[in-house]
Amino acid sequence: MKLFTNEVKIALVAIAGIVVLFFGLQYLKGLTLLSGGDTYYVQFEDVSGLSASSPIYANGYRVGTVKSIDYDYTYNNKVVAAIGLASEMKLPRGTHAEIAADLLGNVKLELKFGPDRSDLLAFGDTLMGEMNRGSMGKAADMLPQIEAMLPKLDSILAHINLLLADPAIGNTLHNVDDITSSLTVTSQQLSLLSKQLNHQLPQMMAKADGVLTNTEGLTRQLGDLDFAATMNKVDATLANVQQMTAALNSKEGTLGLLMRDPSLYMNLSNTMRDADSLMIDLKAHPKRYIHFSVFGKKDK
Repeated sequence: MKLFTNEVKIALVAIAGIVVLFFGLQYLKGLTLLSGGDTYYVQFEDVSGLSASSPIYANGYRVGTVKSIDYDYTYNNKVVAAIGLASEMKLPRGTHAEIAADLLGNVKLELKFGPDRSDLLAFGDTLMGEMNRGSMGKAADMLPQIEAMLPKLDSILAHINLLLADPAIGNTLHNVDDITSSLTVTSQQLSLLSKQLNHQLPQMMAKADGVLTNTEGLTRQLGDLDFAATMNKVDATLANVQQMTAALNSKEGTLGLLMRDPSLYMNLSNTMRDADSLMIDLKAHPKRYIHFSVFGKKDK
């Protein structure tokens, strides 16, 4: 009797296919290699998006898979997820897990290690879990504030529309065009003036050189002067002026007597007054002083 009949072979092939199918499904779920490691439990308030076979990452590297998710009806209505980690992965005490989602909607579980690597958790311990909402969650949190700002934005836009409808804005823009045109003309005039200055600059520099040359000549002439002789002449002149001043102040000269002796001044004044009276009387009575006689007879 043959041991491996066709029926036995068919049965063995069927059993092998079932086993391969089972492990293939487990492999597709990510539970083949990594789920055979150490098991920990994570307690969540909300596991939205997380499911069995979701990957687990530590520092961006995949280290395990979520095995199962169960609702704990006896412990404050929490949700507990069983996670399988690689046997080499050790968790420090204080480690927690965060549910994170990318922009494509892929959900994963990220491990955030505790500070003390020497104090490790035991297999089967429970970690605390939380939801890492990321940028999308922050944007969702901002929606109420944005909704509260919408009426203010409508009011601001209405005021902006009123401001833009004001004809003064158009006039201002026209004035800006006029100012721009004036600035353009001014710039052209400045450019023309700059060209003229550049054209006249050599002549101006030549005149400046001539002035500098004359200044140098004057400086040279001043340098050639005999300042010692000039100062001697000035000193001699000042000495003569001092002698003249001393003579005027003294009583020896006529000018000094006139300035110092009042009696001489009075005598001269009286003499001038008598001379003036004499001249007046001479004009009034000339015959008293001049005698003419044709026949030699004296007029009495």
